[in-house]
Parts: sequence; structure tokens; C-alpha cells
Amino acid sequence: MKKICLVLVGLYLILLSSFAQTKPTQDSTQYKSRKLVLEEVNFVSSYYHQDGDNSSVTGGIGTQKLSDFANIIDIKFAKYDKRYRKHTFTLEGGIDSYSSASSDKIDLTANSSASSNDIRIYPSVSWLVENDKKRTSFGITASASKEFDYQSFGMGINFSKKSINNNREIGFKAQAYLDKVSIILPIELRTSSNSRSDDDDYPTSSRNSLSGSITYSQIINQKLQLLFLFDLAWQKGFLSLPFHRVYMNNNTVQSEVLPSSRLKIPIGLRANYFLGDNIVFRSFYRFYKDDWGLTSHSADLETAIKITPFFSVTPFYRYYRQSSIKYFEPYQAHSPSDKYYTSNYDYSKFDSHFFGAGFRMAPPRGVFGNPHFSMVEIRYGHYLRNTNFNSNIISLHLQFK
Repeated sequence: MKKICLVLVGLYLILLSSFAQTKPTQDSTQYKSRKLVLEEVNFVSSYYHQDGDNSSVTGGIGTQKLSDFANIIDIKFAKYDKRYRKHTFTLEGGIDSYSSASSDKIDLTANSSASSNDIRIYPSVSWLVENDKKRTSFGITASASKEFDYQSFGMGINFSKKSINNNREIGFKAQAYLDKVSIILPIELRTSSNSRSDDDDYPTSSRNSLSGSITYSQIINQKLQLLFLFDLAWQKGFLSLPFHRVYMNNNTVQSEVLPSSRLKIPIGLRANYFLGDNIVFRSFYRFYKDDWGLTSHSADLETAIKITPFFSVTPFYRYYRQSSIKYFEPYQAHSPSDKYYTSNYDYSKFDSHFFGAGFRMAPPRGVFGNPHFSMVEIRYGHYLRNTNFNSNIISLHLQFK
């Protein structure tokens, strides 16, 4: 974790020197640079910790302790072409370092195994073109993710168009993820074909995900804005996690088995209401259904309260409820004759609550008087689930312009 922090500090110092050498630009209403310029830099660092008693690695019982330290940096560059279309290029890099007591139980005979700690690296790049004259935007993205037992490559495309008066906007987005899952079975279920020596790799299987979404936003009046969301997602391939144990009612143990395809349909509605200049209410409701039998409802409420012209507090609350999928049973409840089976409590019936607050400071002259240090925000959230599971997350967001 110390190495990750040092990398971020180094990048921060390099970027500050870049800002210091940049000449003041002219008013954007009179001049639009055709040169590629550094527009914005964001650092986000977070610490997450969870605990519970329903580990999937040990068949729905046992510790779920996990800690994760994540750091993300995104850098945005912008330029205008000869037709005064704005091109924005975003480079993003993320690295997570986590330790997991539950994953350590893949090998029940070891005091500590390689599975107890891991690092995930996930870079991405995106390009967005905005045409003010036609009121359109078009963008493409590419991303990758790599950790010990999982690797992913993603691609995406998006398009949006606003009405003549800019009161309405319709957007389309499509994404594809092509993944490889390492087949790491619990130690007692391994044979010569899926065991591993120091010189061999685990066998892998593919998992592909396709999704598309349509959004429609409408400004009702000066105080109320609405957005409607419809998603359609489809997964195909190896959708189980092989190191999740399932203990049967005859005292035998198996590796989790789930169907090789899944269709997901979420529908959402977002509403923002501006109560004067100092208070904004943001709300969101989503209904979700899939062909594994899971149905869920979630409702979010966030209130941004401006205490001073440059300091605001944002309390938030989220309620979530879901049904169980058809293939879930708790510890030692599955029958050996079942075709599909899991004891992963993420697929069980439960209610959850997530609440906390954010604190944001954006002085007009910059944080600590530095005009390029434009914003700092700290957020804390606490999560509770009625399956005896809880977690905490705290994050720090720094923005430079």
C-alpha cells in the first residue's frame, strides 16, 4: 500500500509542474484551443472493509472478512478541431490491493495461502466528441482488468443527442466484456487435470458479457429534472466461481455450478429537485429482474446541502431488497440430484441499507490557495445486510484543473 501511495504522490508532483508551466488560456467563449491541453486530473483513493458469517468459499458459513485499498487516477485532455467539435481523451488507471480471510480458505490445510492477498490492475482509455452545433456526442472506450484468477477486456460505444432547446436528451450505450476465469477448485476437489504445480497454469474458461442501455432525460422546469433508464444485459460462459464450495445434505462437497447464460433487465428512474440555490435532492429508483429468478428493488436518496459558497455536505441513503435466485440454498441444504447449486449469500433473499455522507470543498481560488487544486471531497458509507453482513468504506477525491 505504501508503494501505491508513493506512485500517486509522484504523479501529483509531475502534474503540478505541468500546470505551473502552462500559460493562462483565453476566455473559452472567445477562443477554443486546437492544441491538446490538459483539462482535468482526478485522484480517488478508498479503503473498504467487510465482515460477515456466510463465506461462499466455505459453503455459506464462516468468515467473510476482506479489506481492500483502491487507488484510481484519471487524466483528461481536450482539444477542438476545425469544425469546433470538442474532443476529450481520458486515460484512467486503477490498482487495488486486497486481503481476504475467506479466499484464504480455498486451501483448508494451509495456515495462509496465495489466495489471501491479491492485486488487481485495471487501465482504460476513452474518446468523446461533442458537437455543440448538432447537439450530439459520440464516444468509445476500451478497458482491461487483471488479477490472479481473472482477466477481462472491455469495449464500449455511446451516443447522445439533445433537443433544440437542450431540455431533452436521449442516449444510447453498448458494452462488451470478454473475460477469462481461472478454474481454481477447492483443494479437496482437485485432480491431476486441474491441479497446479509451480510451473503450470490453471485451466481457464471464457465468460462474455454484452449490455445495452437507453436513457431519456427531460428538464420539467427550473427545479425538476427526470431521467429514465432501460438496460438489457446478457452473459454467456462460465458464470460460476469454481472455488465456492457447496455442502450437500448427504455430507458431500461440490464446487458451485450455475447456468451458462443469464439475461438481466433493469429499469430505472432518476429525479433531481433543486430547492433554491443551496439544496439539491437527488433520488433514484431501480427495478431489476433476471432469468435466474432474482427480482430486486432499490431506492436512493441523496441531498446536497451548500453550507457556504464553497463547502457542501451530502448525506445519502440507499435501501435495497432482493429475492433469492432459484439455485440458492444454505449450508447442507442442497440435494446431490440438483442440476445447479450455490450457497453464495449474494444470491439469497435479503434486505440491505447503505448510508453515510460526503464533505466537499471547492474554493473559488483553489484549495489552500492553489488555483489548480480545484476540489477535495471525503465520503464515508456504512452498509448493513440482514444476513449478518456489514461493511465500511471511506474515500478521498482530489481534483485538479
